[in-house]
Amino acid sequence: MLSKKIALTQEQSSPLFRIMWVYNANENNRKQFENNISAFHIGNGYILSVAHNLRTESSVVKMFPESIYQNEIIPRLNQAQEQLFNQYYILDSKTGKRYLNIHQQEDAQIVADTLKAIQFDSRWISLNEKNICKPYLIVQFNNNRFYNNDIATAKFTDSTFFHEPALKRFTFLLELELADTFYSEDIALYKITNTHTDIIQSLPFVEVDFSVLDDTQTNFYCLQSSPGGFLGRLLNKAQIEGFLDHHGTFADHLGGNITFEGLRYLIHGYFRFGSSGAPYVYFDELSGKFKVNAIQSEACPVQLSINNNREGNFQYVNALASPLHIIEDRLRMHINMPFV
Repeated sequence: MLSKKIALTQEQSSPLFRIMWVYNANENNRKQFENNISAFHIGNGYILSVAHNLRTESSVVKMFPESIYQNEIIPRLNQAQEQLFNQYYILDSKTGKRYLNIHQQEDAQIVADTLKAIQFDSRWISLNEKNICKPYLIVQFNNNRFYNNDIATAKFTDSTFFHEPALKRFTFLLELELADTFYSEDIALYKITNTHTDIIQSLPFVEVDFSVLDDTQTNFYCLQSSPGGFLGRLLNKAQIEGFLDHHGTFADHLGGNITFEGLRYLIHGYFRFGSSGAPYVYFDELSGKFKVNAIQSEACPVQLSINNNREGNFQYVNALASPLHIIEDRLRMHINMPFV
């Protein structure tokens, strides 16, 4: 089993990836990345992650199509604000877009405060719907070959494949569409789109197990980004400590707050900040495979006292995970998975 554990962490065999929202994906000199979240491939181009980041807001929108700028921004600004925004967002008549052009932090804050004041909907799900930016699966390697597959590598273009010398990585972008959202369960389903079959079939994946595991489950692990950064991967032991009929609130003042509810695992074990969307896997002895059973959703803080000082001494020793069982019927409909 050791070799299969290690395989889950290796770039050529791991099903763990990241999703990022990309501005100007087809413009190499203007491409910008935001809203990083963990995700994993469950086969046939279907990607699972959490849903809560879809409803968070981008404080500073990096680009506006001219039609949105004229119809949704300018009418809400006063004369002074309009003058500033016309200086900050420069129109390129060839692309029909206005690109943010600021160099001072105070200018960025003015833009952020103004967009918030006029209640422009800058949630990531809305920016996706308005074609301001799109989600992409980020796949990175030490070499310039996509899973050492020359046929698949040749399918990429100069806008979906590039070298990042600072990271010592070659980056490949796979376009995603949001297939469904399960907000109360905090799960989002994406599907790779506009991508050749050779590329999709090259991606490692992990099979789904919809059972509800007991707290006696052994060989249970969280697969997440390594502590030092998002490029590495970590497989660490986890333990189901209990079960919740969960009820919580995630703030969304634009679209209405989300109510998190339903079955959750209480998990004990290390998880890094930014691990939302990471899969919990267990080793299925019958099939001899690791299978994904749940997804990291929320932190569960326990505050400890250090030198009798509780202020600033938050220690996160537990997490809440959403078992995939709670979306089984709806997920099977999407991926045409038969009931067994």
